This record gives sequence, structure tokens and C-alpha cells, in this order.
Amino acid sequence: MSEAMDRTEECCFGVTTGMAANQRTFTDVQRTVLSAHKESTTEDKMSFYDSWSELYEQDMIILDYRAPVMVAESLAAVIHEDRDKALVLDVACGTGLVAKQVVNYSYDVVVIVGALSGGQVPFAILPELHRVTKPGGFVCMTTRSNTSNQLYKKQLQAVIEQMEQNGLWERITVQEIEHWEKAIAECEAEQGSTYISGTIYLYRKSRN
Repeated sequence: MSEAMDRTEECCFGVTTGMAANQRTFTDVQRTVLSAHKESTTEDKMSFYDSWSELYEQDMIILDYRAPVMVAESLAAVIHEDRDKALVLDVACGTGLVAKQVVNYSYDVVVIVGALSGGQVPFAILPELHRVTKPGGFVCMTTRSNTSNQLYKKQLQAVIEQMEQNGLWERITVQEIEHWEKAIAECEAEQGSTYISGTIYLYRKSRN
């Protein structure tokens, strides 16, 4: 039986399902993640993530994606009371990796993890994230610091800082994480490492 009959059709974004799911390699994950950052229509993005959903968590293990745990720990360090009453909005939640970590503590917070980068969620969403957060609530955002995301990160930070200057929120912490996830391209890796770095932004919305 041919290899083509042993696996389902590979979609244009590079996500393969079926029997090949048990044989995923880092090269497969590289191809898929690179596809996730391509500019495309909303419909194509939805189709891509639908195709990737069955393999997403397995791929994140291969990628050694650490953001969900680190974000939950960052929030735990600043939120201590009434966690059982907290309402959480997980924007661009994927398969819920962040929610699984956050529920261990529970928070009154809006999080967007692993989606603020070129070809994914535009930084213009920040005012909307602020709008839907309760006064005094927290907004936690992440972005990658790899070479290909530098322009996006610069623009994102400019919007974050402008909103801070306008009194919309205050900075709680900004953490630079050295080993964010494995680099999907050798040229993206930090010097002397196989990982890229990333940043966690934690802000509190003004009570006014």
C-alpha cells in the first residue's frame, strides 16, 4: 500500500493528520508553525487551525512550548485573592493549554498567549482587550522575540506603551524569557542555543 494511502491528504498549510500523527517530527512542526504565520484570509486561518487542532498539543510538546505555564506562574505571583470567583477570557485560546494552567489558580484576567505575532492576531486588538477587561483587572499578553517577529514586537510595544501613557493601564511586569520555545529555523535561534526568546507583558487596567 502506498504511503499516500497510509495517511490522509496534506492540506495546503502543511498540517498532516491520520496515521502520520504518531510519527510527527520536529521538521513537521517547523513546517506547520511557519504556515501559521503566513498572511491569509480569515477563512483560510480557520481552516488551517481546524486541521491542526488534532495535532496541536502534540506539536507543542515537540516544540517545548513553555508559555502557558510561565504565564500562569506570572499571574499567580500578583493575584492572590478571590480566585474561585474569577472570570477569565482566553483570547485565541487554541486547544486551551493556557486555560488548563490558569484554572489551577483562577483569575480575573484577559490573556492572549502565542497569538500576538506577524501573520496572526494584529496588535490593533489591544484596545479591545482593554475594553473587555474589568476595571482593576489584568491583561496578560505574550509575543516572540525572534528575528522575523522584531518589527511586529516593536509596533506592539509602541501601542502598549502609548496606552500606558494615556492612563488606560499600568505596567505590572514585563518578563523577557530566554528559552521560550525551540526555534523553527536555525537563523532564528539565540546565539549558542536552539531556542528563541519571548516576552510576557502583564498590565492592570485603570479603575477610572
